[in-house]
Amino acid sequence: MKLLEQLCNIHAPSGNEKSLSDFLLNYVEAHKVHWKTEPKVLYGEQFQDCILLVFGKPRSAIFAHMDSIGFTVRYGNQLVKIGGPDIETGYKLVGHDAAGDIECTLQYNEEAHELAYAYDREIARGTELVFKCDFRETDDTVQSCYLDNRLGVWAALQVAETLTDGIIAFSCWEEHGGGSVAYLARYIYKNYCVKQGLICDITWITEGVHAGKGVAISMRDSLIPRRAYVQKIIQIAEASGIPYQLEVEGAGGSDAKELQHSAFPWDWCFVGAPEDNVHTPDEIVHKKDIESMVALYKVLMEQL
Repeated sequence: MKLLEQLCNIHAPSGNEKSLSDFLLNYVEAHKVHWKTEPKVLYGEQFQDCILLVFGKPRSAIFAHMDSIGFTVRYGNQLVKIGGPDIETGYKLVGHDAAGDIECTLQYNEEAHELAYAYDREIARGTELVFKCDFRETDDTVQSCYLDNRLGVWAALQVAETLTDGIIAFSCWEEHGGGSVAYLARYIYKNYCVKQGLICDITWITEGVHAGKGVAISMRDSLIPRRAYVQKIIQIAEASGIPYQLEVEGAGGSDAKELQHSAFPWDWCFVGAPEDNVHTPDEIVHKKDIESMVALYKVLMEQL
């Protein structure tokens, strides 16, 4: 969990993922020699801040977005949302501008629907502010801001340790409209003929998806994946004996939307642990669901 805590503390709101991208490149460089298969690491201008790890002869690809929600400083003390953060007066926000490190407080005027910050000076316009990280761990749970999707990134890194054949794609901008998976999917399909995608992200605890009951396999959200592919994943999960839950929603989305809208015949399925207190500083996930998430990804990447 120390690695997860590190990931949750890195400043990487949508559009400014470079710090997390650099961290991951350094992490992979330091650890890849100890993994079962050493991957080819693809990054650079053609990928912007995204990273591809290519293992062996890949048949499937894991997509895990690096970015988080947050806020952008507008004019004066006004704020604009990055993605869909929860809004509550009193939330602690942190960031950095030319004058130094910042720790301020979110202010929300419900009547005027205005977002602002309270601080002892004016913050430079364009500065990004994110929730202050307070990482908490118990025997059963982890709790922090940005488990969505630093936990997905963490899970992908656990899978990387034993992965023989496959691709892990660390993407950008998912929380604020996406954009990077479109060119990643094109590159992967054109260069490796891979068209099976797994969305390594965090979903919601609902009346039908419960904490501690296993990783969620989403049968649909605002989009509908190809049923034959989802059924194949469910069959593998059932045969594995790994605890899982089936999710059916009519809203929400992920990096999957760019695979479904792609000009290439990508299949996709969202597979992720459920969390409560979504998009707040207090997101919480049960450790049993984390364990089953990593275990199922390892089996899926072997058998798909």
